[in-house]
Amino acid sequence: MQQESGGRILYETASPGETRALGQRFGLAARPGQVFALSGNLGAGKTVFAQGFAEGLGIGVPVTSPTFTLLQLYPGGRLPFCHMDAYRLEDEGELEAVGGHEYLGGEGVCLVEWPEMVEALLPEDTVWIRLERLPEKGPDIRRISVEEGKAV
Repeated sequence: MQQESGGRILYETASPGETRALGQRFGLAARPGQVFALSGNLGAGKTVFAQGFAEGLGIGVPVTSPTFTLLQLYPGGRLPFCHMDAYRLEDEGELEAVGGHEYLGGEGVCLVEWPEMVEALLPEDTVWIRLERLPEKGPDIRRISVEEGKAV
């Protein structure tokens, strides 16, 4: 299900497969230099969305959350894919220290999980995607809000 609300597009997915398929649609439409900020609580479906996103880019290897490595680079798709996870960072200076900021807005596409930790480094036209569990509707139901240029 998709609906628009005040410049924001809202999706509702009913299964991990639907969340993955939505991520795939975003990967298929991604353009060079785009940055996607993927936020949501633990278990909200960020990694499932990221896996679908990578599939949409044509990445042929398994994609996992880079929580302990900070970032993973996947060069094999139609665009280079940088998958970041800022969960363990204290501040954006740590991302700069390892050169991660150089991938934001580059020739490929970048997806940043836990973007709140590095928000000051993100381009103004970042696409903000927020995943929320809706347990009152069912264990696998997710609301996914998308808005360009603003945190959601």
